[in-house]
This record gives sequence, structure tokens and C-alpha cells, in this order.
Amino acid sequence: CFLIHDTFFQPNVIVSGMVNPLCMALVYHSLKCMKLLIKAGADVNCKGCAMTPLLFATAQGGYTNYIQFLLKAGADPNIPDDLGRLPIEIAALRDCKEEVDMLFPLTSPIPNVPNWSIEGVISYAKIEDKKPMEQKHRERRKCFLKLQADTTFKQKDYNMASQFYDLAIDHAESATLYANRSVCKLLMGDGEGALSDALRCRMLRPDWVKACYRQAAAHMLLKEYKQACDAFLDAQKLDAENAEVECELRKARELMKNPPAEV
Repeated sequence: CFLIHDTFFQPNVIVSGMVNPLCMALVYHSLKCMKLLIKAGADVNCKGCAMTPLLFATAQGGYTNYIQFLLKAGADPNIPDDLGRLPIEIAALRDCKEEVDMLFPLTSPIPNVPNWSIEGVISYAKIEDKKPMEQKHRERRKCFLKLQADTTFKQKDYNMASQFYDLAIDHAESATLYANRSVCKLLMGDGEGALSDALRCRMLRPDWVKACYRQAAAHMLLKEYKQACDAFLDAQKLDAENAEVECELRKARELMKNPPAEV
């Protein structure tokens, strides 16, 4: 938040048409930073962004206090996501009655909800969620979130990228999404999480070199050099000419023979 005091700081700058500093402060659970940003002129509704802070907060869970703060700061609960869902519907799907209670008085009645009440909204959201989502909408949502994740990854914001991959996976699993989230966790030092995603990736695409490589990289971080060698060998069987795999396999074999001393 020290950048806020910079003469050239722009509180509403949009990164690749997707997020702005207010959204990023929300991701990092920094209420203090959010307050400073709004005081500096940040748009609480993030006009031009792919997702408003309020939508992001209701989709994640564990952000109830931030939702309350955003509403008091003037966040509009009638801005839908790319599938046309309002924050109150998303909160209802998560069974968070406290958030539905906060959003209800400020949300305009949804035409398709026959009983416009807190209980009616929750019931409606649950019924709608059981209906099969059209494939094109599911794919659109997944691609939308993957694009945001890929962009934040390129900016080396691995925590935010991981959270966007979380949302994308919720809508449509794919080996690519698990592989990408595995890298995020690897770069954040979460070996167990990286390995879990890599194994899921291999289940979905067992003959994919990248899946084997991701698993091996996670084992390397966890100092499980024998398992890393096995995974690199699997990758090598799939692509014998891959120089990077060969190089990493040599490293893993050397570390297996001569493991680093424990500090």
C-alpha cells in the first residue's frame, strides 16, 4: 500500500482489462489497503474490470466482513457476473445466509424469483444450480477465468493466479488448469499442494509429458528425489528427445545419491 502515497499512483488502473488495485487488496485480505485505496479515489465497482470486488468476495467464501465493508463503501450488488448471476445468488449457493441477509435489502428483485425473500432467493439459487449449465456457458466461464489466471501469473502474482484457477476448475476441470495451478503452488513453496494438483493432472492426462514434469517438480521441492526421478523417467519415456527433462533427471539422480545436508 506504500504505492498509494506515490505521486503517480492511479487507484483505478486496470491490469489487462481484468483487475485493479482494489481487487488485489481484496485477494490479499487487506482491509486497511482497501480503505486507503477508496480514500485515494478507487472505484468500488471497478468499472471496466472483468469482475467487481463484490462478485469476487461472494464467490470465494470467508470474505463476509469485506462484503459488509464494500456495501457500506457503495458497492453495487446489482452488477452481475459474466453468466448473469448477482452477488446475492452466489452467496445463496454457498449457503451463507449472513451474506444473503446483507445483500438482500440492496438488491433489486430478480424477475425469475417467485418469492422475493431471503428464503426465496436461497431456494431459487439452489434450484437453478441443479439445472445443467449449457456447455457453451460453462466453457465461456472457464475460459474467462483462465484468461485472468494466466494474466496474473505472467505478472508473477501467483497467489491471485491460483485463486482464479480455483474458480476455473470449479466450473470445468481440465489437466491444463491443474498443471497451471500446480506451478503457482510450486512457486509459492506449497509442495504438497503442487503435488496434489500434478497427480490430478496425470489422472486426467496420463500420457502428457507436462503432467509428469509437474509431478517431478513437486517431488523435488519436497526433497523426494526417488519419486522425482521416477516421474522424470515417465516424462522421458513419453518424450525421449526432451533436453529439459534429461537435465532435470540428472539433477534428481545426483540429489538422490548425494542429498543436501539438513540445516
